[in-house]
Amino acid sequence: QAHLVESGGGSVQPGDTLNLSCTASGFTWDDYVIGWFRRARGPGREDVSCISMKDGITYYSDRVKGRFTISRDNAKNTMYLQMNNLKREDTDVYFCAAAPLMSDVETMCARVEFGSWGQGTQVTVWP
Repeated sequence: QAHLVESGGGSVQPGDTLNLSCTASGFTWDDYVIGWFRRARGPGREDVSCISMKDGITYYSDRVKGRFTISRDNAKNTMYLQMNNLKREDTDVYFCAAAPLMSDVETMCARVEFGSWGQGTQVTVWP
């Protein structure tokens, strides 16, 4: 069974940078898409960014495009999210999640149900 653990959250000021990490185990890394999500303002989740562990293809939501960078280290089974120029509206609990690769990364990030989730890490941008 897939097991994911996030780390790297914290409290920062607007314009600062945070780096999140997601370490995974229990599944074949290359066959999956790993993503970062945060709580939506309404029902469901808000997709932030996803990456195919097979070929490194990435997707970013419009809210974070140009500010966040997702990357992976297959040797360490770890995925990263570098968050630059953080804004107050980025305040949220960030979760990493995994799903078997079954479509393009954008479709998976925006529409596919991810079955394995970490416990989340809090990011607070204040004041």
